[in-house]
Amino acid sequence: MAQRKQRRVAKAPAKRDDSYGDAKRAAADLVQGLRGRGVDRAKIGGFDVDGVLRGKYVSLDKLESALSKGFGFCDVIFGWDVADVLYDNAKVTGWHTGYPDAQTVLDPSTLRNIPWEPGAVAMLADFRAEDGSAHPACPRQLLRRVIARAEKLGYRPMVGAEYEFYLFKETRDSLQEKAFRKLTPLDPGMFGYSWVRSGQDAELMRDILQGMRDFDIDLEGLHTETGPGVYEAAIRFDDALKTADRAALFKVALKQIAHRHGVSVTFMAKWNAALPGSSGHLHQSLWKDDENAFVDAKSGGMSKVMQQYLAGQVALMPELTALVSPTINSYKRYVPGVWAPLTACWGVENRTTPCRVIGIGQGSALRIEHRQPAADMNPYIAMAATLGAGLWGLEKGLALPPETRGDAGADGAGKLPRTLREANERLSGSKAARALFGEAFVDHYVRTRDWEVREYDKAVTDWELARYFEVI
Repeated sequence: MAQRKQRRVAKAPAKRDDSYGDAKRAAADLVQGLRGRGVDRAKIGGFDVDGVLRGKYVSLDKLESALSKGFGFCDVIFGWDVADVLYDNAKVTGWHTGYPDAQTVLDPSTLRNIPWEPGAVAMLADFRAEDGSAHPACPRQLLRRVIARAEKLGYRPMVGAEYEFYLFKETRDSLQEKAFRKLTPLDPGMFGYSWVRSGQDAELMRDILQGMRDFDIDLEGLHTETGPGVYEAAIRFDDALKTADRAALFKVALKQIAHRHGVSVTFMAKWNAALPGSSGHLHQSLWKDDENAFVDAKSGGMSKVMQQYLAGQVALMPELTALVSPTINSYKRYVPGVWAPLTACWGVENRTTPCRVIGIGQGSALRIEHRQPAADMNPYIAMAATLGAGLWGLEKGLALPPETRGDAGADGAGKLPRTLREANERLSGSKAARALFGEAFVDHYVRTRDWEVREYDKAVTDWELARYFEVI
């Protein structure tokens, strides 16, 4: 009897070895295929809370090892801000933990060529905690959890993304030399939807469109917006995680492509007080059995699913604003008259509302355009927040408030936070946010935004100097 037990126990490691062996063989096959295509290096990494891609080059031998058994990546990327300054209030990592390596797992489905780096491929990673669970500060894992919540309800979230961004005849060096002042826009004047300007920038536009396509980012549209050197790009809708990957990588890719043309780009929400801000709109729908669940089968209008989903977004918008508007600068866009929403509401084809319903009577095209985020959003977190709010409305069976017609304005019920400090306080106290996204993530995110506010509080701005230096 003892011998039989011993034999059964001895078989357990063999099963684990088989699993590891399968992963090892799959990694070897993938890398062999890359070598056959002339690839000699890979860029691997993941996105931090601010949406910054942190990564490194590795050899193909190292890539094969990382694919088969994961790799370590210093978790300081969740312990510092966009300027690589260490937080003084983080709990997930810090001096108290010694900034150890986080367990990092590559996602082979994100493999793509880097068109502007011949011989190189890119692959994204997820970060995990010590026990193998999702790392509480990993934005991509956050979105995965929200998608899993939707799938448990029987739905497949589909998302499209749009970015507005400003282009300048500046290099990374001239930006620093000029201290980001008196910059030269790519194009002069206010010329929205201009064939002339996009034609004058034809070589750059060609490289953007072709480069993004070759980088597995399918752009449905690219055009000038109103402002000097401002453009808008629309990323084709797809499964939420794929769109988030593409939206996050779009910023990285555009900076690479623009650099090759001696051009710089900013995704700040509002880089100039006298000019329009840069939006980051998200188009959303839920699908079930290959059909758009937002469409009422009889009327072609909004289904009950869509109404409850939309009701959840409207209800939670004030307390989730910090998740879609993550920077001090985000709130410089929230002023009357510049197309940024100021109250939580919805409307049919109404661009003054944060939730614009599009496509009633157009079948599967029916969707919600979430207009609150700006181009400075972290797409993983912004998608998780807006999708999560919609799912919350479904789970609670919320009733949709009346439609807003005409100018939504800045006053009335559901006023949105106007500063990061206010938005962060609302998020910190949100029971719904903690239920949707987990205590650990919300706690970490609130701490990072508190740090951001305190860093801003210490700053002396140009406005203060011009207003007070001589006169006071």
